[in-house]
Amino acid sequence: MTDFAKTRQMFDIPEGMIYLNGNSLGPMPKAAPAAMSSFLLDEWRTELIRGWNTKNWFMQTNTLGDRVGHLIGAAEGTTVVGDTLSIKVFQAVAASLAMVPERRIILSDSGNFPTDLYMVEGLMSLRDAGYELRTPAPTDVLDHITEEVATVMVTEVDYRTGRKHDMQAIIAKAHSVGATVVWDLAHSIGALPVDVAGTDADFAVGCTYKYLNAGPGAPAFIYVAPRLLDTVQPALSGWYAHEAPFAFDLDFRPMPGKIDRMRIGTPSIAAFSLLDAALDIWDSVDMNDLRTRSILLSETFIQAVEDRCPGLTLASPRDPNQRGSHVAFKFEHGYSCIQALIAQGVIGDFRSPNIMRFGITPLFISLEDIEQAVTVLENILASKSWAKPEFQTRALVT
Repeated sequence: MTDFAKTRQMFDIPEGMIYLNGNSLGPMPKAAPAAMSSFLLDEWRTELIRGWNTKNWFMQTNTLGDRVGHLIGAAEGTTVVGDTLSIKVFQAVAASLAMVPERRIILSDSGNFPTDLYMVEGLMSLRDAGYELRTPAPTDVLDHITEEVATVMVTEVDYRTGRKHDMQAIIAKAHSVGATVVWDLAHSIGALPVDVAGTDADFAVGCTYKYLNAGPGAPAFIYVAPRLLDTVQPALSGWYAHEAPFAFDLDFRPMPGKIDRMRIGTPSIAAFSLLDAALDIWDSVDMNDLRTRSILLSETFIQAVEDRCPGLTLASPRDPNQRGSHVAFKFEHGYSCIQALIAQGVIGDFRSPNIMRFGITPLFISLEDIEQAVTVLENILASKSWAKPEFQTRALVT
């Protein structure tokens, strides 16, 4: 079994804080300062430009990509890291659409993270080719996968409620009608077992700053099925993706048969050093153990809140197999209640209009943390301390 007491000791969480927001930004691994210092002092300072060769900076997109890919069931050589998740969404959807050029319907859902939809809207405006974005309710996505759909672009775990799509069912239905599928795994990777190879996924993207704990703005990743690597067309054709990057040809030729063609430009090597340190923690984690522990903690949290915290209504699916690793409750005064919790060292977050989110992250959250967090929440509700004036003003970031 995975030793979660050991993994808890690998994070630098402030004394007295119960951090239930790893679904939005993971805490800092204790190894992070040394990793950054080593990059600054032992790589950039001493090697300078030589580091691209002596420290293998140029290929870290791939070596770290394989480590990330391992967490989603990807074969080696099918995942690269770099850029932001928004860029990777754009890149994956553009490549996916190019595979079915005769179709014009992009199918997502009304629960998808808005920036994914924004990137698709921007792509459609650039193409100006009559594309249509459809966003039915998450529960209705399967019924809307028809022979006129080009690409299905959905996030496996809903960022608000934690509702989980059936990856296998959606892929099977899409492929049966000749459509492609792009998965956003931002709330899946590091939260639950994913098997992109076993489910025959076409494309997958995600970030590394949530459950993977690689730091604010950490690099995103993109996965492409091995069967597509020789034909997929990169819409964002940067020099890193060129067949011969250092030939400096004026015409773009994508790297043949390799995931390298989905690289774009020069990545942040400093950020890579933090990602590398964060991934070390995952070497000792079994994803099935993590999922079992996540469900135990989540079920304990839900039961305690429903027993002791009147006024809150579960927004997440009741069935643990139908949700990811965060739990959401609806509350009329959700924003101010979250601020009151934060003031007492219990860190959750809020999503409009009335959703209180709590990340259940077994690497550093214990049953004792769950009990203490619910006790604080219970007292806030009983005393109505959420109504204090200092908890009413909306901050820039909610």
